[in-house]
Amino acid sequence: MNDCVARFGPAGNSESFTAMGYKQTLQVPEYLLTLGLDHYEYQCGRGVNVSEEKAVAFGALMKEKGLTVSLHAPYYISMSSLEEEKRLHSVDYILQSARAVSAMGGDRIVVHTGSCGKLSREEAMRLAKDTMGKALAALRNEHLDHVHICPETMGKINQLGNMEEVMLLCEMDESLIPCIDFGHLNARTMGGLATKNDFRVLLDEMCRRLGNERGRSFHAHFSKIEYTTGGEKRHLTFDDTVYGPSFEPLMELLAERGCCPTVVCESAGTQAEDAKSMKEHYLSAKRGVIHD
Repeated sequence: MNDCVARFGPAGNSESFTAMGYKQTLQVPEYLLTLGLDHYEYQCGRGVNVSEEKAVAFGALMKEKGLTVSLHAPYYISMSSLEEEKRLHSVDYILQSARAVSAMGGDRIVVHTGSCGKLSREEAMRLAKDTMGKALAALRNEHLDHVHICPETMGKINQLGNMEEVMLLCEMDESLIPCIDFGHLNARTMGGLATKNDFRVLLDEMCRRLGNERGRSFHAHFSKIEYTTGGEKRHLTFDDTVYGPSFEPLMELLAERGCCPTVVCESAGTQAEDAKSMKEHYLSAKRGVIHD
C-alpha cells in the first residue's frame, strides 16, 4: 500500500483571518501557510459568485504554494425535490460549482442532496439518483468529468444523507467521492460517534462499499455540533466539552490505516485553528505508526 498524507484546512475563513490583518481572498494562501495548513474549501453556499478570472488567479496562487482547494456548492441544491424544475436548477448549480473549482485548479465539490419532506426516504433517493445521473452527464458534456461530486452526509434527521444513502449515491459512479461529515453523523445519531470503534465501523463500510481507493482518500468535514432530537442544531468549536465528536480517535485511525482524506474543519469561527489541531494530532499519530 502506497503511503499518502491527509490534507487539512478550513471551510472559509476563521475569525482570525481578519484579526491577523488579512482582507482579500488572494491572501488566503499566505494565511494557510502561517497556520501550517495545506487545503482550503471555498464557500459558495449562497451561490457561485466568483468570476472565472478571480478563480484562476486564486488557483494559481494556491498551486504556487503547494496548496489544494475544494468548493462547497450552494446550500439550496435539492436533488430530491418533487419539482422537476428545482432538480434541473440543481444540476445547473452543480455545473456552475464544477466550472469554478476547475478554474481554481481543484477537483472536488461538496453537495447537499436535499431533504425528504413529505416523501418516503426511498422515493427521495430515487429522485436524488436521477438528478445525480443528470449532473454526471452534464459534467461529461462540458468536459468537466475530472471534477468529483462529493455528496455529503447531513446532520438533520429529515434530510437525505445518512451514511447508507451517501454510500448508495456514490455506488452510482466511481467518480463520486463521499463527503463524510462526522459532526453531522454524530448529531443525527444523538452522539453515536463516541469511541474509536464507532469511527472504525464507518471507515470499514466505505472501503467495503466503494473500494480501498475511495475508502482511503475520501472527503471529510469535521466539527463539534450541538444537536436535539431532530439532529443538528448549530456548529461549535473544539473548546466545547458537552457535544462531540472528539477528533483524536479518527486522526489516530487515519494514521494507522494509511488513509489520506481531505479533512475540512467547519468549526464556528475557529475552523482554521481547529484544522491545525487535527493535523498536528494526525501527524503525531502517523509518526508513531511509522516508528512501530
